[in-house]
Amino acid sequence: MYEYIKGEITYISTEYIVSDHHGLGYKIYMPNPFVMSSKQGETVQVFTYQHVREDQLTLFGFPTMEEKLLFTKLLNVSGIGPKGALAILASGAPEQVIQAIEEENESLLVKFPGVGKKTARQIILDLKGKLQDVVPDYFPNLFNDAAEIKGQDDSALDEAMMALQALGYSEREVKKIKPALQKESLTTDQYIKKGLQLMLKLK
Repeated sequence: MYEYIKGEITYISTEYIVSDHHGLGYKIYMPNPFVMSSKQGETVQVFTYQHVREDQLTLFGFPTMEEKLLFTKLLNVSGIGPKGALAILASGAPEQVIQAIEEENESLLVKFPGVGKKTARQIILDLKGKLQDVVPDYFPNLFNDAAEIKGQDDSALDEAMMALQALGYSEREVKKIKPALQKESLTTDQYIKKGLQLMLKLK
């Protein structure tokens, strides 16, 4: 129903943002809401997906159309729901997910919250070879390492810890990576991305 919503970002939480469009506040769940931290108070276009259930109507949002399309592809996989798809995309590196699918790397996929061996195999079966048309811009960069950027503010780490738990990681898992994150000086968004990268290396 809604391709995108263009409005002022008035609120950011660990799970969703609120976008004010002509006086209406849209609650939009995002893989990593803190990507919008630097744009709070500004008018921003967010690509949206409307998920309808008998008892619930939910909006999911993404900074780019590519992320939205990858989200919808993941939803078509048996065993993957909206929360699971969001958790997979929350790493901020869709190309990493695509690479794992194309290389049939089950060991990487099972490290995402809610993805077991059976679901990982199903993701590969359903999506391998079918993503290039959906996210063509990611394929040339599959093997590039993400650049690290300096940030600020210690309170950002606490927000990132809460966001990681909201994505499905346990408090115990989050505490394991906290010492490594404390050595960094990053924004909340960057802490979340770094934390997710560390989570994928666990086990």
